[in-house]
Amino acid sequence: MRGRGGTSRGRGGAVRYAVVLLLGLWVLVGPTAGARAEGARPPAGTRAGDAYAFTPGARTVVGAPDTAGAVALDARHTYRSSLPRAARLYYRLRLTAAETAYVPVTAVPPPDAVVSATDGIRVSLRNASGTSCSYASARFGAGISPRPVTALGQRETGKALCQGGGTYYLLVERLDTGRPDPTAGAGDWDLEIAPVTEPRLVRAGATTPPPASDSAGPEPPSGRPRERSGGTGFATARTVGQGVWHTTLAPGETRFYKVPLDWGRRLHASAELGGAQGHGYVGGALTLSLYNPVRGAVDDASAGYTGTAKPTALAPLPPVEYANRYAVPAGVTSVRFAGDYYLVVHLSTRLAEPFGRGPYEVVLRVRVDGRAHAGPAYDGGPVPEDVFTVSDADRAAALTGGPGDAVTGPAGGQGDSDGDGVMRLVAVGGIGSGTALLLVLGGWTVAARRGHTRNR
Repeated sequence: MRGRGGTSRGRGGAVRYAVVLLLGLWVLVGPTAGARAEGARPPAGTRAGDAYAFTPGARTVVGAPDTAGAVALDARHTYRSSLPRAARLYYRLRLTAAETAYVPVTAVPPPDAVVSATDGIRVSLRNASGTSCSYASARFGAGISPRPVTALGQRETGKALCQGGGTYYLLVERLDTGRPDPTAGAGDWDLEIAPVTEPRLVRAGATTPPPASDSAGPEPPSGRPRERSGGTGFATARTVGQGVWHTTLAPGETRFYKVPLDWGRRLHASAELGGAQGHGYVGGALTLSLYNPVRGAVDDASAGYTGTAKPTALAPLPPVEYANRYAVPAGVTSVRFAGDYYLVVHLSTRLAEPFGRGPYEVVLRVRVDGRAHAGPAYDGGPVPEDVFTVSDADRAAALTGGPGDAVTGPAGGQGDSDGDGVMRLVAVGGIGSGTALLLVLGGWTVAARRGHTRNR
């Protein structure tokens, strides 16, 4: 009797231990894995992915209403700021006579902001006497949908205006025009400001731009699309190269991709919005924009939508050459240096009413051609130092999406490519829990058998 009681007590203790351990594992592993899997990709149609991904470590600054209080910026940092309605804000830079300066400003309105096609921002760079070196504006356009828009202020050496070193001022103005209700969407817009400086060449080169490229452009690539989710800001743009790429977007969402281009290489890109059930017409339903390595606008295209698949393509562009800066057309002069070129895809919020909240299928077709060659010899380095550089890792990531290729998932955090992260989390959680269960049961069985053996 005592032997049987000892065996029963040994087994009972093992069972109680196993139950307690399993409950602990369920609390720690099961819910955590489930939460991570859910957090990796929110349900279709949610608006969690609309948050713009600012550059990590960006410094927060406050724009001044006049030059006297303007805070200093420099190209070693990226900055965050905000822009109230009808505001004119100044920021200050110190430039040398030998460097060309580029100061892109990205305005990010709230996802629920009410905007018109002509709303947006205007950016100018001015010298200390108030002379404007450049003007640029960015508007929301035919989609009439709040989205990140970017305008570039610049001071170029060799131009008649704004020569010499000294203090310069960046002026950012909010354009609120054409809205029937002036109080609608009156909240602040977030800003991201990312200055860049480019040194002179060691020796002056040709000042004649290359001949114009073919007006028709090559055929877009074909084949089975590969999954490639985009980033939610310039800092988290997902690398793509030549090929056909697929993602899904909900109305109001914007995704960022980057294409590394060497000197002499040329980019062609188009996007296609898949079909949907519904009736009606939405102008500017799909917008495809291209920005150069300093976030200067190169081209954009948009397509209206009636529910059937609809493509839109960028205009044919020239190969990347330093001398393109001496051309007149903006689509040529902006393709002036090697580095990452950014493709930005946006779906209008107005799609939701006639065609539903989606998500919608979007196919991006990218072709890169031309012969790569060495770039010009700079007299010094740009700031940031890698802005006009294409590395071997960039070229590999353009084809494979990794390693080292950061992906921003719909929630704005870093995630895995092509939805594999969710499956990996589920697999890890399942394997981990299952393994733990087997170990516990195995341990219980061994303990019980040993107890039984000792008491026989």
